[in-house]
Amino acid sequence: MSKFDSDKVMPRYFAIAVLLALVGIAVIGKAAYIMTAEKDYWTEVADRLVRDSVSVKPNRGNILSCDGQLMASSIPEFKIYMDFKAGGLEKDTMWNDSVDMICEGLHRIFPEKSAEEFKRHLEKGHKKMSRHWPVWPRRIDYGTYTEVKALPVFRQSKYKGGFHCEEFNSRRRPFGSLAQRTVGDLFGSKDTARFGLELSYDSILRGTNGITHRRKVLNRFMNVPVTPPVNGADIITTIDVSMQDIAERALVNELREVNGDMGVAILMEVKTGDVKAMVNMTRCADGEYREIMNNAISYRCEPGSVFKPASIMVALDDGVIDTSYVVHTGSGVFEMHGRFMKDHNWRRGGYQDINVARALEVSSNIGVSYVIDHYYFNNPEKYVEGLYRTGIAENLGIPLVGYAPPIIRMPKKNSRGQYTNWSKTALAWMSIGYETQVAPINTVTFYNAIANNGKMMKPRFVTKVVKNGETLMEFPPVVLKEQICKPSTVKTLQTVLEHVVSQGLGKRAGSRLFRVAGKTGTAQVSKGAAGYHTGGVDYWLSFAGYFPADAPRYTCLVCIRKSGLPASGGGMSGLVFHHISEGVMARHLKLSIDDARDTTASPVPDVKGGNVLAAGYVLGELGVKTDRDWSGSYTDGNPVWGNARRKDNTVELGRMSTSPGITPNVVGMGARDAVYMLESRGLKVRLHGRGKVKSQSYAAGRPVVKGRECVLTLQ
Repeated sequence: MSKFDSDKVMPRYFAIAVLLALVGIAVIGKAAYIMTAEKDYWTEVADRLVRDSVSVKPNRGNILSCDGQLMASSIPEFKIYMDFKAGGLEKDTMWNDSVDMICEGLHRIFPEKSAEEFKRHLEKGHKKMSRHWPVWPRRIDYGTYTEVKALPVFRQSKYKGGFHCEEFNSRRRPFGSLAQRTVGDLFGSKDTARFGLELSYDSILRGTNGITHRRKVLNRFMNVPVTPPVNGADIITTIDVSMQDIAERALVNELREVNGDMGVAILMEVKTGDVKAMVNMTRCADGEYREIMNNAISYRCEPGSVFKPASIMVALDDGVIDTSYVVHTGSGVFEMHGRFMKDHNWRRGGYQDINVARALEVSSNIGVSYVIDHYYFNNPEKYVEGLYRTGIAENLGIPLVGYAPPIIRMPKKNSRGQYTNWSKTALAWMSIGYETQVAPINTVTFYNAIANNGKMMKPRFVTKVVKNGETLMEFPPVVLKEQICKPSTVKTLQTVLEHVVSQGLGKRAGSRLFRVAGKTGTAQVSKGAAGYHTGGVDYWLSFAGYFPADAPRYTCLVCIRKSGLPASGGGMSGLVFHHISEGVMARHLKLSIDDARDTTASPVPDVKGGNVLAAGYVLGELGVKTDRDWSGSYTDGNPVWGNARRKDNTVELGRMSTSPGITPNVVGMGARDAVYMLESRGLKVRLHGRGKVKSQSYAAGRPVVKGRECVLTLQ
């Protein structure tokens, strides 16, 4: 008979099979849950703990001013986390014992959050047994990180205590928002460039990532470097911090004064094209002015009257006129092809008959537009070609993202010889700065070429790339056009632009210390499809020029956008130009010491009574003659008390007879000597006023009573 009893054995096998099946289903279900619901979490943990190869970020290069001052630099920042599963039961015991101390310490480091709030937040993570629970929501610097790392539990290794961090390269600008849109910035969360030089030179500044292998040895991970990171190089910019500060302060002050919406100021070095300062201010919702857009390179608009010198340059270069050519402007209103051209003073009777030079000095719309319309109406292509020749329409190719090249359209004809993009009034209004689109950077480059005797330089923002004290790359000045017009035309315009400031509408831009040349501009701003006539009127106010006019060193453009009247390019933008030019030139001003001498002042100083031995020593060192009645040297010791009296070109120093028990006469002495003499005899001294002793309450010659008070009145 078989010993196998199927009735007893088979149910057992069946139960075991069912149990194994259930375990298998549970394993599969858990795996599916991990692969779906917890996928992101475990992927993050895997990336943090068990990657074979880890990318190591290099240090980002610095951005420096032209004189080597830091304008942008990288420093490490940290986000701090807690792994509540690390360390097991031993860590849990430490945590429970230390959580109150930890929260008190965190409150001391981060006072904006109470210890109770920290405890609730951390206990929430502890309850979830999170492996990556944020201790603080924002990045912290290295100093703060070391303070947090010193707290109980946090000071343990991350595998034992659970405290760990993520390190980031944070960009810091020591000068704050100064030249922010030019220097640029990074996306903080991604450490990637956003705009400005940071973006344009990102590949140079960023460096190259390295690679590190991670190996687990004795339950710990070790980093084994494979490819070290290559740190980024530094770039030397053309920005001058002090000039940038001067320009920014001058522009913001005027924007507040005139209630402006936006302002731009650009300062350029004449010979090299180096941009020494570039300010872009926009009024924000809170009324403050900040750099939020690089309007200097991207705000393409109708430039207004600062465009007129380009029009006259074309006519002078083509030889159709000279500066003595007379235009009849009448009473300031002139009909041109069905539309009325007006001068700014048309309500006051206009300028009547004026020559071309005077038309630029007073910014006569009729004077300029009549000349261009009269000589180029039948051949507008020749005028536009002349504008292209001057460089005002040049694509500068600057290394800043967002640059908008000028738009100055060329007349085009169809097969029937009719203009397709041109009207009868286009030429007249284009000649005075309308129907064109020019960014401020192009305008200042054009005026810089005039200051540079016709040679147009490309705006330069970076001079070289350096690393560890070695120059890796240099960016020399680039000439865009050797000559924008004939040398005689340049000389003529230089003279006219100087007269604009000395005897025209640009007087407020001038200076008593040096000569200035430039041109004003006041233009109405078109509001897109709504045009110019939508109720309120916006104005684009400009002043472009250079200084000193007789030996140009810097070119400057100031633009202000504002709503409503009053609006004056010369009176508002010109005033900012004045402050910038004088502030910049003050840094280079060198005066003779003879200029500081006051010929009306006496060369003999006023000497107080007191220690006349010391006074004699000082006067002797200064070369002032003294008449004294004692012998000895100041360096030998005891003071000689007396009085001093100025006589002609000498100082009479007389000895004072003193007795230890008699109150001395301290009238005429300085406070220090008077107090010493009185208190050395036992009197208590109280002072009123400043200067020499005018009177003393305890009369001279009286016997000294120790402890008595003597009030000295100084004046």
